[in-house]
Amino acid sequence: MQPIESRLDSRSAEFNDNRAAMLESIARFRAAEQRPIQAERDKAERDRERGWLLPRERLNRLLDPGAPFVELCALAGYKLYDDRDGSGAGGGAICGIGQISGRRCLVRVDNYAVKGGTISPAGMDKALRMQQIALENRLPIVTLAQSGGANLMYATETFAPGGRGFANQARLSAAGIPQVTVVHGGATAGGAYQPGLSDYVVMVRGQTGMYLAGPPLLKAATGEVAVEEDLGGAEMHCQQSGSGDYLAEDDADGIRIAREIVASLWEPGSPAGQAPTGWTEPRYPIEELLGLIPADSKKPYDVREILARIADASALLEFKPEFDRQTFCGHIRIEGQPVGVIGNNGPITPKGANKAAQFIQLCEQSGTPLLFLHNTTGFMVGTEVEQNGIIKHGSKMIQAVANASVPKISIVVGGSYGAGNYAMCGRGFDPRFIFAWPNSRTAVMGAAQAGKVLRIVSEQKMQRAGKVDESALNKLEADTAAFMAANSDALACSARLWDDGIIDPRDTRKLLGMLLEICRESERFNLRKSTFGVARF
Repeated sequence: MQPIESRLDSRSAEFNDNRAAMLESIARFRAAEQRPIQAERDKAERDRERGWLLPRERLNRLLDPGAPFVELCALAGYKLYDDRDGSGAGGGAICGIGQISGRRCLVRVDNYAVKGGTISPAGMDKALRMQQIALENRLPIVTLAQSGGANLMYATETFAPGGRGFANQARLSAAGIPQVTVVHGGATAGGAYQPGLSDYVVMVRGQTGMYLAGPPLLKAATGEVAVEEDLGGAEMHCQQSGSGDYLAEDDADGIRIAREIVASLWEPGSPAGQAPTGWTEPRYPIEELLGLIPADSKKPYDVREILARIADASALLEFKPEFDRQTFCGHIRIEGQPVGVIGNNGPITPKGANKAAQFIQLCEQSGTPLLFLHNTTGFMVGTEVEQNGIIKHGSKMIQAVANASVPKISIVVGGSYGAGNYAMCGRGFDPRFIFAWPNSRTAVMGAAQAGKVLRIVSEQKMQRAGKVDESALNKLEADTAAFMAANSDALACSARLWDDGIIDPRDTRKLLGMLLEICRESERFNLRKSTFGVARF
């Protein structure tokens, strides 16, 4: 290629006239861009008194410091519809492409400071355009939501496109593009579906209000009088309905969690299949795993204590911690490699099964390997859980485990009983690798329970026959318990190839690092399939 020889005379009068005209045009659109910014500043004191960060303060906290941000459609709706002074430029939101935790994302920050962040027809067109950009460029979408919803003066122009926006959210999720939403304030009626259709939802304690009908409309429609927090507050949604995944303490904390969610999904700057470099060892010595596990298998312990000794920097991002405490789900890294963990702090409840199934689908969407740490007596039993659909919800979890295509690794760290073994990706569910600690046990049920079950069944038969032999029942119970105990310990299970080997707990982190690397490397090789195997001629 040859260099261009310019003939432009930068000292001519024509050049200077052109330059002055261009600068005037630049000043005009820069002034238009400043209108919503000034409107935001005018209300800054009021909003800070409420404990809110301003929209652009939220944006700055979300983005990586010093990284470029390209704002998109900043003048959408400028002096259109009812925007007389130009402050409605942007259509109710600040949107653009920026870097979050090392990953480029499409960002939307509702500009609640201008007309309550209500959406005009131009704002709706802008929202649809942002979704198109995200889909075409495979950009995750992070939304900081606090909007008054559609501008009712133009509802007839935004209603149908609004439906397309919700359909797009469903399609983006199915296409594998994660959507993270922090609900900073109100999200009512149709506005509640935007976070509802997001893949990750962060709610702010005392600020979030998400409902299909707020207290006034509810009273008018049904006569019910409800407190806003009970109807759609952050704690209710995170603890009861499950519509919220993470509970933040304030605006800044919600944004921190959003950044951590993005960070948990990818390794910044690491090409696919390439091992990450540089990580921090756990804060606690792995030697402590030896004294962490109770010698009495009936005594509970917290699976987080195991993670504190195998996770990089002993750090984790827990998923739905308020929703169910007996089934643990969360993201960690091991030797720099991201992994989603499912562990047990008790039997699997309907809520726990729902939570795990959702978490598995999220890991499938982001291509994050799954690690199952077995220590469960199985699914919770009883009248209440049956009425709450334990079979239905447990089946959802088993469906998710069976159909997830990401690498699955299981470590049996304690008991793995009954259908809990299936739900936690036991041998029958074909994990890539499955190992066991020497204290572990795997069986259809506990030895003592098995003995009691056979005793009860036999006793009922004896009662029908009119003669109960207590000594025979005692022997049956004891023999059954002894047989089950002998055939469910780690040695017996490993002998049957129910696992790929028994390991010293102190080798767990090193082994997992290697297994995750093996799984990663498998993605790098493109196999050339043929219709025949290679034969020797």
